[in-house]
Amino acid sequence: ELEASPRLRSEFQASLGTMLVSTKAKREAEMRNTVLAQVLDQSARARLSNLALVKPEKTKAVENYLIQMARYGQLNGKVSEQGLIEILEKVSQQTEKKTTVKFNRRKVMDSDEDDDY
Repeated sequence: ELEASPRLRSEFQASLGTMLVSTKAKREAEMRNTVLAQVLDQSARARLSNLALVKPEKTKAVENYLIQMARYGQLNGKVSEQGLIEILEKVSQQTEKKTTVKFNRRKVMDSDEDDDY
């Protein structure tokens, strides 16, 4: 029983730590949703939730941008769907990745030029 007690204590502490982290994450998510509800109108929230299904990382970036603007008082009233589209375009331009394709053509010793005669 003496050996089991420290093991049980460490398991209890680990589970308690996990519970604290999950409640903190829930509180943070509730705060984000509250701020977004105050900042976005209904159609803009619907568009943002649809985007979250397809591109969660872009949604997170837009949410962070909106929350930051709200904190610094840069928003005048609620953001409409058209305003959200403009913000999405700005975020897309900032996070746009340039893709380049480079072809490496191999030179073959056998030449087709001799076949022309």
